[in-house]
Amino acid sequence: MSSDFTSVLNTYQKIKEGLETVITGQSNAIRILLAAFASGGHVLLEDLPGTGKTTLAKALAQSLHMTFQRIQFTPDLLPSDILGVSIFDPQAQNFCFHQGPIFTEILLADEINRASPRTQSALLEAMGEKQISLDGKKYELGEAFFVIATQNPIEFHGTYPLPEAQMDRFAMRFSLGYVSEAEEVNILSNHQQITEIKSCATREEVEQLKQAVRMVHISEELKHYIVALVTATRTAIGVQMGASPRASLSLMKTAQALALFNEMVFVTPDHIQEIAAPVIAHRLKIDTQAHFSGLTGENVVETILKQVSVPV
Repeated sequence: MSSDFTSVLNTYQKIKEGLETVITGQSNAIRILLAAFASGGHVLLEDLPGTGKTTLAKALAQSLHMTFQRIQFTPDLLPSDILGVSIFDPQAQNFCFHQGPIFTEILLADEINRASPRTQSALLEAMGEKQISLDGKKYELGEAFFVIATQNPIEFHGTYPLPEAQMDRFAMRFSLGYVSEAEEVNILSNHQQITEIKSCATREEVEQLKQAVRMVHISEELKHYIVALVTATRTAIGVQMGASPRASLSLMKTAQALALFNEMVFVTPDHIQEIAAPVIAHRLKIDTQAHFSGLTGENVVETILKQVSVPV
């Protein structure tokens, strides 16, 4: 094992352990979140209030010493409230652009489904290309730009379902869930001791981590396996719209990150299967009748994993 590889793994462990001091009992969720971050994807956290979604987003920004902005999505939120606005300067006799909160490195889009589709769409270009276009000009957001969006899966009053194009921009969707009783007691004991997390990694170390993920080898057979899984969603029973090629790309990248986290320089089928549901399920549009019968995107992915042959 080379010294560079060891250094990258140490960076991952430092970040993970730092987050675990703040987010108790969520080791797997932290691993998945870091896989999305290290592979350049965005995350949709779908969970009930009070499970630590906001705390996790803030802790990640603090641990990496990156700029952080939180936008509370509400029905009256406008695209300009996110992107920014051009204001006329009478002294200079021209319009000056005032940046919105999207100009940050880690953005928390809190309760994203409470804003109108028009406002939600303000994130499309930013999430897809890490830039925004406004008044005929393009503004770069930087390579570190990372979106963590949240939504409540139970409360639908006053919400707008995320459009398929928006859902497809998220590399993965997952939930934190409730921790065990013992872990919740530990939260009560330590909540006053932990106010903020210290920076665990430099920007250079984070960039080295991302580069290392891209260098993880994935065989042609496993690339075909990924495409076969995604393609199968398009003909699956009960699915009105399957996953796009963007799902295949996200699945490959996040599997490379998981392989690296497991101290491996190549991807195995286990890495793909581990992350398949979080990457694919939210991109599927389930037929109305099948949905009311209880079919979910996770059910579809689980069935496909059993049907598609695994490379040996």
